[in-house]
Amino acid sequence: MKYAIRYYSKTGHMQKMAMSIAAEIDVKAETVAVPITEDVDILFLGSAVYAAGISAEIKKFIAGLDSKVKNVVNFSSAAVLPSSYSQIKTLLKAKNIPLDEREFHCRGQFSALHRGRPNEKDLDNLKEFIKEIVGK
Repeated sequence: MKYAIRYYSKTGHMQKMAMSIAAEIDVKAETVAVPITEDVDILFLGSAVYAAGISAEIKKFIAGLDSKVKNVVNFSSAAVLPSSYSQIKTLLKAKNIPLDEREFHCRGQFSALHRGRPNEKDLDNLKEFIKEIVGK
C-alpha cells in the first residue's frame, strides 16, 4: 500500500498530529502546499476547524486532487465543533474521491479552551487509530 500525509496547520496542532502519523507509518508528512504527484492508496489528510470551517488551503488542495488518490482518511482537531469530516466529505464527493468512514478527531486548544491539546494521550490514540487503518 502506498500512503501519503498532507495537512494544513495554522497553530501547529495538525503538524504535531501529522508528524505522529509519519513516525508510525514511516512516510514523510507534508503540508498541503505539496501536491500529490504519484498514485496513493490512502491519503491521510489533516484538516482543523477554524471559526466553524475548514481552511481555504485545504479547500484548494482538495480542488487539485485527482484520480491518483484512491481513498482519504481524515484526521482533525477543533476546540468546539465535533470534526471537519462532513465538510471534507462534501468537497471530496464533488471530486469522486472516497472518504473513509473512520476518522480521528480530538480537541484542539483555542485560547483558554482545551489547553495543551492535542496532548500525549491524544497522540497515542491517533497512533492506535493509524495501526487500525493500515492493519498493523
